[in-house]
Amino acid sequence: MDITFFGAAQTVTGSKHLLVTPQNKRILLDCGMFQGLGRDTDPKNRHFGFDPSTLDAVILSHAHIDHSGCLPRLVAEGFSGPIYTTDATIDLCTVMLADSAHIQEADVRYLNKRRVREGKEELKPLYSEEEVKACLEHFKPVPLDSWIKIFDDVELYLTDAGHILGSVAINLKLWKDEKQSISITYTGDIGRYEDRILKAPAPFPQADYIIAESTYGDRLHGAPDAAEETLESIIRHTCVDKKGKLIIPSFALGRTQELVYAMDKLFNEGKLPKVPVFVDSPLAVNATNIMRRHPSFFNSEIRTYMERDPDPFGFNNLRYIQKLEESKAINGIEGPCIIISASGMAEAGRIKHHLANGLEDERTTVLLVGYCTPESLGARLGRGDKTVRIFGEEVKVKAEVRIITSYSAHADYKEMMRYLSCQNTEKVKRLFLVHGEAETQKNYKLKLMEMGFDDVVIPMEGESFKLH
Repeated sequence: MDITFFGAAQTVTGSKHLLVTPQNKRILLDCGMFQGLGRDTDPKNRHFGFDPSTLDAVILSHAHIDHSGCLPRLVAEGFSGPIYTTDATIDLCTVMLADSAHIQEADVRYLNKRRVREGKEELKPLYSEEEVKACLEHFKPVPLDSWIKIFDDVELYLTDAGHILGSVAINLKLWKDEKQSISITYTGDIGRYEDRILKAPAPFPQADYIIAESTYGDRLHGAPDAAEETLESIIRHTCVDKKGKLIIPSFALGRTQELVYAMDKLFNEGKLPKVPVFVDSPLAVNATNIMRRHPSFFNSEIRTYMERDPDPFGFNNLRYIQKLEESKAINGIEGPCIIISASGMAEAGRIKHHLANGLEDERTTVLLVGYCTPESLGARLGRGDKTVRIFGEEVKVKAEVRIITSYSAHADYKEMMRYLSCQNTEKVKRLFLVHGEAETQKNYKLKLMEMGFDDVVIPMEGESFKLH
């Protein structure tokens, strides 16, 4: 038995972990797309490091593209087995993977116009919308909190991870024979205990080996109530005092709904300025509708709120934008408004057009509400770069840039340690840290060792380990 880390190793993107069972079944945990790594991004997404046709199954922790985004390419290159995940994740992947293909095709068309003028070879997208449809046929729904045998030597048990709708920790029992087994847990991305919408992460069965995320392994988030007060202040400062546009790069799933829910509450309390609010992302529109269909993942707070306001994701000032011409029209608005648009790292999608249009205006505020990889456009804005490159053009940054980290769907280090506290540390043989930057992981490793985990490893990309 062994495991090899092909992604999210000392970085926060491209999750792929290949597990080989006692009977040589090859199971891939997540198949994410690398994002925000500059020139390295495209080649990393085109070369898996293993032959997809040799895999027997994929188990998917959740629908975010850095965990699911390369599944269509995996199928196109020969994978023919099942993809196990929750029904909510299947619903989300149906729209998110199609959106990913659409964005790739649109961006490639745009970039190829310049490449043709420069005499360069045209680029191709990673996969097409047709290849997404073929991929979706492989998805198999699995219920929460129930052991399911997926192979003779493998049992699967999913527990709620509280990160986004449908997100889970993957718990596996690998049988060597009728008496001997190894238990492995892959946490996926760990959610918040005070999430505004979703239930808290659930405890998971005792594991021999744990593969744990570490995104915020050296940071603490602010309180949710303080974040909403800050959001209200930024809205008023931008839209009332400066009479400018508030542009919020936001992941279409999870973060966008949290922001809309916060603004819905401000609207009902009479605290939201009377300015138009746009959610400009076809994916966010679809994801919001899917969230409405899966309230079983919601926590008690929002369920109580919905007794007074049945739709926490809609209010009078709000418009969900799907058509491209309507998106373009937003950039022509002279007065103040709020624009929430994907992607959260500002690396793809309509947000890049809004930023290209608004960054050189001092009245604009850009609000960053989540983690951005160091090379992403969002990170460059967050660290104060005076110029950024968008669609091959240099754009001066005259806009004000603000950051609220407590809207993150990732647990901070105290929350992650709380999540792991359900384990008897003496029974955990080894804990692998993934989905984090190297320096962050080093700091988090020390905290985990103080907690009682004796063997904490930070794997490199492509590194393999035997499981005993």
